[in-house]
Amino acid sequence: MLQKRSYYWICQIGGWLSYALTVLFFSYVLQRELNVLFIQRILIGVSLGIIVSHLLRKSIIQSKLRPPTPANQWWKIVVLIIVFTGLYSFINSTLVELFKLYDFRRERTGEVNTPFIFSWNHIFASWNWERVGKRFLFSIFLDTPIFLVWLSVYVLWHYIEFANAEALKKVKLESLIKELELKTIKSQINPHFIFNALNSIRALVDEDPERARKAITELSNILRSSIQVDKVEITSLQKELAIVKDYLALEYIRFADRLKVEYEIEDATLHFAIPPMMLQTLVENAIKHGLSKQPGDCLIKITAKINANKLDLVVQNTGILQAKENDGFGLQSTRDRLNILYGGEAEFSIYQCQPTMVTAKLTIPIQH
Repeated sequence: MLQKRSYYWICQIGGWLSYALTVLFFSYVLQRELNVLFIQRILIGVSLGIIVSHLLRKSIIQSKLRPPTPANQWWKIVVLIIVFTGLYSFINSTLVELFKLYDFRRERTGEVNTPFIFSWNHIFASWNWERVGKRFLFSIFLDTPIFLVWLSVYVLWHYIEFANAEALKKVKLESLIKELELKTIKSQINPHFIFNALNSIRALVDEDPERARKAITELSNILRSSIQVDKVEITSLQKELAIVKDYLALEYIRFADRLKVEYEIEDATLHFAIPPMMLQTLVENAIKHGLSKQPGDCLIKITAKINANKLDLVVQNTGILQAKENDGFGLQSTRDRLNILYGGEAEFSIYQCQPTMVTAKLTIPIQH
């Protein structure tokens, strides 16, 4: 608040001083005599302008007319401008007459001004209401554009301030919506993943209790990692691969020798940031629509490489791509999260790369 008030006074004083310098400049250019009386009138005009315009601002605030002002309230601001411009012009004309800040000879009145003597008799004896009135009308003609410029700057300042505040609110709202959307998606991903993992362990309970205990340990590692999904938006590829390997170890229990896994991971990509559980979702989708729906062996190949300052993550699996797979929950959640996190900078596609091989490709900006 203090900094904001300081800016106001800097603009207020600086604006009126700029007005004074402009008047002096044009007076010099037009070869007008810059005598002491002329300088005094400018100083009084600037000082009075700072006070009256500040009172105008206070009146606007107290009348609850501070911009952005409703269209049906603008007439009140017009009234305030007329009142305060008239007040400024009247006080200015009165002070000029009071202190005799004019040159009679220059105004061709035939009079010669005398030094100002503060005496009520002297003041009233030389007071000329007609001269005050003429100067008041002339001052209103000159001062109205000045106060209109002041009002324009004042309104523009507040509209810019309002626009910035609205933009900040919009960013905060979008951030909140983004966080809520991500939490919604993640809350759906976790039970979906847990359900499939538990199915893998269930098959082991009677057949191989020892392996089942080991599988439970692997599942606990995965669950511990999946809990972190609600707390972070990104993780390293190295940590994500650890989850994927635990998941594939669980799936190997069900499919045994039918499941073949290959990795082509560039070492430079391991520390790059990716959305948590996203690679695991693609691998899970490859198992679900590849190995689970066809006889024989299934190859799962995971590739990570740098391409044109972007990270390419590719999951390939043996199988035939069905049209409805593109609308599945796992792939749709992937698209939604990419859109929320990266906008149009990330890409995701799934296609039949070979007669018996499906490719899911994820391209995201590199984040260290």
